[in-house]
Amino acid sequence: MENKPSRSDHNATRSSVGPRSTGGMASEARTGATAHLGLDVPKVFDSKGTIGKQFTTEGAIGGTAQKIGGPFSEDGIIGHRFTTDGIVGASVQGTLGGKKRSAG
Repeated sequence: MENKPSRSDHNATRSSVGPRSTGGMASEARTGATAHLGLDVPKVFDSKGTIGKQFTTEGAIGGTAQKIGGPFSEDGIIGHRFTTDGIVGASVQGTLGGKKRSAG
């Protein structure tokens, strides 16, 4: 008579594919894709957000205006209106800026 392995023996000898579970929840693992979740992040139009930072002197649009200089620089008659203290920049910052709580 042949000894057959029991069902529990069969599962114990199975190899698993991928990393073994540590017993934690998947949402507890931080990866590059989930590193920002649960944090306060700037809204896109905030001066530190994805779009808003392009209008600062370090950004693509504001930096170009700063290089042109004159009325377009951050101290110029046109450029100062787009800073967070200027009429346009302050309006955008107040209405669309600030921080949001990311999902997670």
